[in-house]
Amino acid sequence: MVEEMLAARGILVNRGTVRQWALKFGQSFANQIRRRLPAAGDKWHLDEVVISISGRKHWLWRAVDQHGVVLDILVQSRRNTKAAKRLMRKLLKKQGITPRVMITDKLASYGAAKREIMLGVEHRQHWGLNNRAENSHQPTRRRERIMKRFKSAGQAQRFLSVHDQV
Repeated sequence: MVEEMLAARGILVNRGTVRQWALKFGQSFANQIRRRLPAAGDKWHLDEVVISISGRKHWLWRAVDQHGVVLDILVQSRRNTKAAKRLMRKLLKKQGITPRVMITDKLASYGAAKREIMLGVEHRQHWGLNNRAENSHQPTRRRERIMKRFKSAGQAQRFLSVHDQV
């Protein structure tokens, strides 16, 4: 879209230039947007979805607050307690506060990680309660199809962490 917007103003750039701009300036734009967002809510929805990268399964872990604001994402090759603990530690470090309630699906890794990291947090596990996080995955799926899949886990992490904010 940037290429088309600039072309309408008489500035010709190719998509490689736009890609380099996105790599150089995208993270700083996302950080500025994150700083201006209101404080995260006290109810966190955590969910994971499988993505295929170079023919191997990877898991896209996502945390969303009760208002639908994406708190953080993490791309990992595993779906176990260690992976869930990594997501929770990253969330706590980034947000600086613990949630009042944590809502997840029935994956047992969340409960095991919560018992070690977030002791005083209420944990609700139910299929219907976690729809906010499930719906947050849909734009990522659309982008993934348009981009013809992600090429590496690092590229997916960089793209999604910036693109979710923008």
